[in-house]
Amino acid sequence: MGVYIISMSKDEDNSISQLKHVKERIGEDVHDETLLLCLGITSGVGRLLFGRIADYIPGAKKVYLQVISFFFIGLMSMMIPLCNSFGSLVAVCLFMGLFDGCFISIMAPIAFELVGAQHVSQAIGFLLGFMSIPMIVGPPIAGILRDHLGTYDVAFYLAGVPPLIGGAVLCFIPWVHEKKKPKEQARPVDGETSEKILQIKNTSLLDSVEKPSKGSESVI
Repeated sequence: MGVYIISMSKDEDNSISQLKHVKERIGEDVHDETLLLCLGITSGVGRLLFGRIADYIPGAKKVYLQVISFFFIGLMSMMIPLCNSFGSLVAVCLFMGLFDGCFISIMAPIAFELVGAQHVSQAIGFLLGFMSIPMIVGPPIAGILRDHLGTYDVAFYLAGVPPLIGGAVLCFIPWVHEKKKPKEQARPVDGETSEKILQIKNTSLLDSVEKPSKGSESVI
């Protein structure tokens, strides 16, 4: 979950710096709101598309969809400083929005698969709560880098690093989950067997109590 938090929250900060970067790199007369529109549209499409795809992927293997989305989000973030035309920025935003929708749509199903139904609400709450910290701190850091370096390029390069690292670490989550699964399944089995032993002992005690009472009634 911690990898989730770091890798995705930096991407959410990009839209704030991106609009200023467009005006500085391309010009003031550019319709920068078009970039946000592209992000929103493809994010909605990505949620529908990848949500449907996730239905066919069993268990914790849905994490691999997150790995793909993190990889593309980090890559697109690093490509923003390399875009010298408005059309190239639109293409980057289209891909970024698509895989952002992938992350949003399968965040809850993956949390459910990893922690179970009893703890899924707490997991999502912690996830969103910790994500808010970099989302608040990210834009001021990007502004400080802009003031010292005169460009947002370094901020975009740094924003692309956490998703790439997070995607690499997430590759091991299904393997770890499969290793823990037999142990978790063994726990209720042990509890059930102990309950059955107690039931057998209770029934045997009841039988032993009933037999002498019946014998005494026959004598009377």
